[in-house]
Amino acid sequence: MIHELTPADMDRFADSVVAILDEVRHYDPLPANKLHSILRRHPRDGNSVFNKAQIVRTYKYLCDQGRLEFDPGLLRKIQMKPVRSISGVAPVTVLTKPYPCPGKCIFCPTDVRMPKSYLHDEPGAMRAEQHAFDPFDQTASRIRAFDGNGHGTDKIELLVLGGTWSSYTRDYQSWFIHRVFDAMNGRDTATLQEAHTVNETADHRNVGLVLETRPDHVNPEEIRWLRSLGATKIQMGAQALDDRVLKMNRRGHTVEQTRHAMRLLRAAGFKLVLHWMPNLHGATLASDREDFDRLWSDTALRPDEIKIYSTALLENAELFEVWERGEYEPYDEDELVDMLIECKQQVPRYCRINRLYRDIPSPNIVAGSKMTNMRQHIQRLMKQRGVYCNCLRCREVRGDAVDVDRATLRDLPYETDGAREHFLRFETPDELVAGYLRLSLPHQPGRAAGEDLGISALEGAALVREVHVYGPALALGKSNEQRAQHRGLGRRLLAAAETKAKDAGYHRMAIIAAVGTRQYYAASGYELCDEYMVKALR
Repeated sequence: MIHELTPADMDRFADSVVAILDEVRHYDPLPANKLHSILRRHPRDGNSVFNKAQIVRTYKYLCDQGRLEFDPGLLRKIQMKPVRSISGVAPVTVLTKPYPCPGKCIFCPTDVRMPKSYLHDEPGAMRAEQHAFDPFDQTASRIRAFDGNGHGTDKIELLVLGGTWSSYTRDYQSWFIHRVFDAMNGRDTATLQEAHTVNETADHRNVGLVLETRPDHVNPEEIRWLRSLGATKIQMGAQALDDRVLKMNRRGHTVEQTRHAMRLLRAAGFKLVLHWMPNLHGATLASDREDFDRLWSDTALRPDEIKIYSTALLENAELFEVWERGEYEPYDEDELVDMLIECKQQVPRYCRINRLYRDIPSPNIVAGSKMTNMRQHIQRLMKQRGVYCNCLRCREVRGDAVDVDRATLRDLPYETDGAREHFLRFETPDELVAGYLRLSLPHQPGRAAGEDLGISALEGAALVREVHVYGPALALGKSNEQRAQHRGLGRRLLAAAETKAKDAGYHRMAIIAAVGTRQYYAASGYELCDEYMVKALR
């Protein structure tokens, strides 16, 4: 195990690890089977084979001692699961404790050991249970794992999953987030506010805090509370955009409540992630295709990101009884795949598809598709059929080298109910996205659908809802000339957004900045006000 390595161990491994790295340097890219053969040629202690974590830990140790020169390209070749931090941040997921959920959805599994909708044998749930759902332990453990496997951990996107966040008591919510920040800070603090302040200059800074809730829990008071916790992105289960289907599945809210919640959250500057579930009870392939189209044709919706969770038939969900009575039937796998391929082609360029299928262990699924590599299968079929997806995930530069000087600034404007949105991005000549910014120009700043949000920082302000520069996570303040990060793309995007806002008649800009990014925006003249970074536009 990685935490068992001592300096003495790494000194002993040094010669073998250096020999391994010398061979690895000759390959670009490095085939997985080639790495295995290299490791076998240079065994650990003369017999057993090194694992990647041991190689990474020893390499970093030798670099820290000045015995080797650090090479980020070499580190990437020996990383475990490099895709985990390829978007520029290290995503750390933690689960809340089991707690009663206000929802009565018939498709949702019930496992008394887990928060509602989670199963005990899902990887993330297993990790959470191992740490007794303690937020500090979960966060610290994931950071150690990322760091030990060679990923940058100075920029952390924290995703809090579990039951409906807003249904937990506020004391629990405040404690949970406080302890998460203490774990990132590596020290205990007396209050959440103090933890936020410490994190502004911590080694592991929070660059995004993602919380989950339901549409019927969103109102101006809840929005102000979420911002006080440091939340910047909200995941929300729309599930369906047909009131008949929502009622048949006992979802407990209406389509209009989803639309209203989206207006409020967008007016407050949040990044918006919707969950959509095809194959619910009462839906058909035809109705699901119409439903998916509403996500983009309805100006109250148009999410920034989407998770597609095809309904899984599970024995510990009420939907199982409906299926036993012959009143429900999962889609045939080929039909589901064809529909998802159509969906991918519809997604606009400003939206990112985070998931195409929920990672539920196949033994839990009673009937329907049990495919565990749905995204890869669909990508392969689309390539064979000559069709493409233009979603943000499919166009990000990921680990590719980027000639930033050849990247072009482009703008994709689109309308929503409460604002004109501008998706500003730098694109390479082959239309890959190196970085982007979401600028929102509200029709009534500080208000949504006639409701005053009660946030003075937003009055009269244009909004930056997200700034993201792609590429493997690099240490703050360091630069890799071949990567997109830290080449000034973020500041160039921000300057372009300020110009566009001024030209549209706005006199101030407000950014829904994560706690760990406040210093970054302060360097461009922004000041903290009501949990937002604000700047007068002159």
